[in-house]
Amino acid sequence: MNKQINHLIKQNIIASGDKRELEKVANQFSVAITDEMIALIDQNDPDDPIRKQFTPSKEELNITAEEREDPIGDHTFEPVKGITHRYPDRVLLKPLHTCPVYCRFCFRREDVGGDTKLMSPKELDDAINYIQNHDEIWEVILTGGDPLLLSPRRLKKILDRLDNIAHVKIIRIHSKVPIVDPKRITNEVCNLLKSSSKTVWLAIHANHPKEITPAFKAATDLLSDSGIPLISQTVLLKGINDNVQTLDLLFRKLVEHKVKPYYLHHPDLAKGTSHFRLPIEEGQDLMKTLHTQLSGICKPTYVYDIPGGFGKMPLTPTYYKTGEIEDIHGDIHDVKG
Repeated sequence: MNKQINHLIKQNIIASGDKRELEKVANQFSVAITDEMIALIDQNDPDDPIRKQFTPSKEELNITAEEREDPIGDHTFEPVKGITHRYPDRVLLKPLHTCPVYCRFCFRREDVGGDTKLMSPKELDDAINYIQNHDEIWEVILTGGDPLLLSPRRLKKILDRLDNIAHVKIIRIHSKVPIVDPKRITNEVCNLLKSSSKTVWLAIHANHPKEITPAFKAATDLLSDSGIPLISQTVLLKGINDNVQTLDLLFRKLVEHKVKPYYLHHPDLAKGTSHFRLPIEEGQDLMKTLHTQLSGICKPTYVYDIPGGFGKMPLTPTYYKTGEIEDIHGDIHDVKG
């Protein structure tokens, strides 16, 4: 019997008749959702974007042949536990594998939510020593799991140790906390981030304008008033945000809250997520239209993390075919002439 499934049934978020199949889903992939997100769900709308992002569905039992346990190839680049070193000048440091919510499309769904939630002291020592011994590392990206679930005491210990590594200049923290559990963003947390001798950036994961709540605004106000630069990452999700109107509103709202849209991710080949994926060409068409109507500060880069660990590839749409720019230049010259 899964406690999270029972809780969602009691909240009228999922149907009791689906319990058996959804428990099968929960046995494979972790389930968690915060009260803040439950409160946003329209119980009369089966296609509610919050429901579809965070509550399990029977579609997750459909695992296709091309889907992978490690879709972006993290494991290939793990020299020590908790470190992913795919790019020369930056590493991921994953101090825990717990999240406040478990996104149903997560590319680390095989890793998060397991029994081993925190790195042991020795594992953390080994990870920090690895960073110390590789002076090409300019940026450390705290991810996981969600680093802002760490207690301020634990987070401070990690930041203090990174502060003592001279070649590390940037610390980037990836988190959904400002969206899904914004009360965790306190003055204590902001002061802690501000106190680092490094430049600390916070990357917020936001996928739908419905997530941009007054509580989110209060959290981002605290962060930005503390001098923390804010960027966002969004996953392009079929049936949730795969239209111009939704993305336009999301990116505008983020910028209005001092958050710069950074990446729009094409969905990864994580197990049981085919119902979220759409053709790359559709995403490129969306970006073409958004390019014509959004301010430059509202535009993220559309990217795909190539399976197997090859890294992010920009999926920049082609705006003009060969020769068209020359034709446009000629037309302008004729008008001026």
